[in-house]
Amino acid sequence: MILCSMFDARSLENSKEKLVFSVIILGLVLAPLFLSDFRINLLGKFIAYAILAIGLDLIWGFTGILSLGHGVFFGLGAYCMAMYLKLEAANGKLPDFMSWSGLEGLPWFWKPFSNSIFALVMAILVPSILAFFIGFLTFKNRIRGVYFSILSQALAIIFVTLFIGQQAYTGGTNGLTNYKSILGSALSNGSTKLVLYYISIGILVLVYVFCSVLVKRRLGRILVAIRDGENRVRFSGYNPTTYKIFVYCLSAGIAGLAGAIFVPQVGIISPAEMGIVPSIEMIIWVAIGGRGTLIGAVIGAILVNALKSGISESFPDVWSYFIGLAFIFIVLFMPNGIVGLAKKITRKVSKQALHTNH
Repeated sequence: MILCSMFDARSLENSKEKLVFSVIILGLVLAPLFLSDFRINLLGKFIAYAILAIGLDLIWGFTGILSLGHGVFFGLGAYCMAMYLKLEAANGKLPDFMSWSGLEGLPWFWKPFSNSIFALVMAILVPSILAFFIGFLTFKNRIRGVYFSILSQALAIIFVTLFIGQQAYTGGTNGLTNYKSILGSALSNGSTKLVLYYISIGILVLVYVFCSVLVKRRLGRILVAIRDGENRVRFSGYNPTTYKIFVYCLSAGIAGLAGAIFVPQVGIISPAEMGIVPSIEMIIWVAIGGRGTLIGAVIGAILVNALKSGISESFPDVWSYFIGLAFIFIVLFMPNGIVGLAKKITRKVSKQALHTNH
């Protein structure tokens, strides 16, 4: 009887999450009817962040691995797509920043990125491969907790320094910008922007559904078990290292995909996006939305960035303090985030209704 009631409660909870996600998607789909082109472009950027947040929630919320270097994976995916866009804008010539840096020919590793499909595949594959090597070296040696977080921060510092230093190949501090078209369609065209926006929504749905199915299967239960007690999982006959490497690679690949979606809508990618501060902000999105829920990651990413945009327009000098205070408030009074608070209120209301009926 108890198992049946637990199953019913879980099913009801899943149904509510699906309903909330459906409402969010419906709102995003209808948004172009009510918002200006500028706001829709911003919303497209927030959707890319939401995709990234889902991947981050997989590794932090479900597996308990706090990565403070996910900006690197996001940036690598973005650079892969930006290389394609930059080559298309150059129209067979050498990209402008390479000419300014004194290069006379296109570097060999840039040439394959003239193909859009190759660029998109690399946007997912390059971050995943990097995550595999990092995950193999760290998780194999049982480096976890704060030590892994520090290492992931070091990764961000290394890549920012590397990309700034290699100006002739990466654009340096300025990054890659001045794109003109994608697949022959002008990026300045309103219809192109709208198509990119709806593609972003479609990818958000696919990533969310894929990850939802994943965490509801045995794999998801093992990830949660690793988060709650890794040694117990090891003593039960499972190898936590394999699962941690897998989820880290998957999370990195999703971050790279988000970066590829981000670039054509925003029009620039620079090493600043790969730094420690953006990586910490990504953690804040998931924490505020509610980690370990997926839907919380989506809500947190869109809501926090929408508030950040609105507050920075009204209070450009102090907007970061508002975000910081919001994070402190969430940690102190809403440790499970917005979704956790909503679930808590729902349970209380349900109990009171049940008590009243009896």
